[in-house]
Amino acid sequence: MTTLTVYNKEQLALKNGLHGNECWVAYKGKIYDVTSSLLFQNGKHYRLYAGQDLTAHMPDAPHLDDVLEKFSQIGTLEG
Repeated sequence: MTTLTVYNKEQLALKNGLHGNECWVAYKGKIYDVTSSLLFQNGKHYRLYAGQDLTAHMPDAPHLDDVLEKFSQIGTLEG
């Protein structure tokens, strides 16, 4: 069993998709790498930004939360 790295919100914020950075988002304590998503170009997806916890925003999304399952979970969010 692989142990995932635990990241804090400051570390997550660095993965904002800007200036060549990867795009990571958190949801329900899990961190996903969405860098390959065409919908997160330049770190922005509609009014949402990479490098943030999107848990509070997902109920308003026009899709189910399982959309994140197609991306790799690369860690967990501290707290």
